[in-house]
Amino acid sequence: MRSPESAPEIEIQFGEQLTRRGQFLRSMLSSGPGLLWLLVFLLGPLLAIVFISFLTRGAYGELQWPLTLENYRRFIGFGSFGFDSLYPLIFLRSLAIGGLTTALCALAGFPLAFFIANLRPRFKIVGLTLVVIPFWTNLLIRTYAWQILLEPEGWLSRLAAALGLAPEGQPLYPGLFAVAVGMLCDFLPFLVLPLYASMEKMDWSIVEAAVDLGAGPPQALRHAVLPQVRPGLMAGCVLVFLPATGQFVIPDLLGGAKTALLGNAIQQQFGSSRDWPFGSAIAVAALALVMGGLWIQARFAGRKGEPLA
Repeated sequence: MRSPESAPEIEIQFGEQLTRRGQFLRSMLSSGPGLLWLLVFLLGPLLAIVFISFLTRGAYGELQWPLTLENYRRFIGFGSFGFDSLYPLIFLRSLAIGGLTTALCALAGFPLAFFIANLRPRFKIVGLTLVVIPFWTNLLIRTYAWQILLEPEGWLSRLAAALGLAPEGQPLYPGLFAVAVGMLCDFLPFLVLPLYASMEKMDWSIVEAAVDLGAGPPQALRHAVLPQVRPGLMAGCVLVFLPATGQFVIPDLLGGAKTALLGNAIQQQFGSSRDWPFGSAIAVAALALVMGGLWIQARFAGRKGEPLA
């Protein structure tokens, strides 16, 4: 006769008696296909990229032994001919462009999200639709449209010339200004949407209390508004900064191939240079940048008791 200690543990869930084996089988049936998909199409290629980053490039671009750290040494600037600051500068430029894009999106997205959140309910859908309309067209089409708008005969170039901000007949691209405008147009919805979600749930009685206690608009914004919308603002900044550092289409087309970022470097190594090990090392470094940004956001959100991005 089986003792009570050797009897299988039974747990009742949703009115059914399940043993641990039954729970495992049910979990595999429900989440198993999704986990298998992630393992095959996400974790597998990722591990392959990490492994390739330690290989050596052959004379004709083939992958060869031995395993080496030379690709990572080259990325941080120590190549065969001494120190070269090219790729460290690309890395720092990517961080700068990502930070600039995040700052521009925050400056433009905060009043836009505030405006939409204070619209009447029937007009909020219209406002949100106008925000996501850029997603309805291809990124290349939007980028080529900015080339037309920023050309010498475009109205933006003529307006800049009339205001004395640019020489007459001079296009506003290629250059950093065109890249910043294109990045702002592309990533603004990523910040507006989570920020709007936080603003819509904001408790305005706290703002009224701050004003009644003598707080001016800057103090009310800092002490009553920002603490309530910080989760959406932080999530939006993460959603903008991380992909902006790896963007390569906009810097390539609007920067005249002069503003190289991590994405451009990866594209070149896997394309014309046929240096897959070095391209994989750059990709792993970009992935480390993304994971580092998520880790910082998670630590900040956990300390503040806020949801993750």
